[in-house]
Amino acid sequence: MIVKLQLHTPLCNLLGITYPIIQAGMAGGPTTVQMVASVSEAGGLGTLGAAYMAPEEIRQAIRSIRQLTQKPFAVNLFALEMKDDFSRITEVQTALRPVYNELDIKSPSQTLQTPNHLTGQIEVLLEEKVPVISSALGIFPDEVIQEAHKQGMLVSTMVTTVEEAIQAAEKGSDFIVAQGSDAGGHRSTFDTTRHPLGANIGTFSLIPQVVDHVPVPVVAAGGIMDGRGLIAALALGAQGVQMGTRFLTAIESGAHPLYQEALLNSSEESTTITTAFTGRPARGLRNAFVEQFEATGIEPLPFPSQHTLTSEIRKAATQQKKPQYMSMWAGQGTRLLKQGQSVQEMIQEIVKEAEDILG
Repeated sequence: MIVKLQLHTPLCNLLGITYPIIQAGMAGGPTTVQMVASVSEAGGLGTLGAAYMAPEEIRQAIRSIRQLTQKPFAVNLFALEMKDDFSRITEVQTALRPVYNELDIKSPSQTLQTPNHLTGQIEVLLEEKVPVISSALGIFPDEVIQEAHKQGMLVSTMVTTVEEAIQAAEKGSDFIVAQGSDAGGHRSTFDTTRHPLGANIGTFSLIPQVVDHVPVPVVAAGGIMDGRGLIAALALGAQGVQMGTRFLTAIESGAHPLYQEALLNSSEESTTITTAFTGRPARGLRNAFVEQFEATGIEPLPFPSQHTLTSEIRKAATQQKKPQYMSMWAGQGTRLLKQGQSVQEMIQEIVKEAEDILG
């Protein structure tokens, strides 16, 4: 049986979008309000990466997005309670001493605490009736999924294994984003004790296996950068793609100009999976910080404490324009990045490439 591939998939109908393209909810600043709204206006699904935002910041961002577009959009959170463990802070800060010196950080903070905003974040999403709520690092609690559905909202879960996908579908996810190990940043592996570097199944291996085991639409993520990747994902049974790295160099991107420059100068060999910045495995450009910290042989603090600890390093590096100490998350497809395009131009190009392949 020959199945004719079509760009307009059932996922498009479910989400109320024109093209099966979701912009990933990259936490930490890249997903500006303008980016999210522009993706949705261009026919995709924009996503606000809100994991590190305070509840009222999220509310303001949601309202700003709604001033820019009437179309559907998503908000992504980490479905994880932020529990700190700073018991080894002195050991880790000692290992980081050369970096502190390089950045002229005289006395790194000893009293740190990670805000645990999850309950408040979720309340805002429900109160604001965000069209799509998406979780990473786990599944939203049952009562949250039930309440979202009661309000007519859609729920998606990001996964990295078939087992995680089955759990997410059973818990009521309306669609699933399956992330291959090609993906940039923190992938959504639920159990990093079992998978210390995240579950490392490549996108092409993961997608058809997830598709075969869940009854809901599957979105492919990880290293997908253009129309070729979109069509390949559809051929594997996905109903759409989620792209993060491609949008980092968009005009609307909140990524630092030096971060964007490093991405544009990188190759498929430039990234590594590291726990150095956050204590949780994430794929990013290998730089001096990663190399220096890993060379110490010291274990990072667990997530989110390492992330909180390194925040002053990342902030100082940004202020001093030293990308060698910034966290620059990226997937493995960076040679395919383009400079100077708006989000709309990117989506139009991806769609045209895909349509040309379909003929």
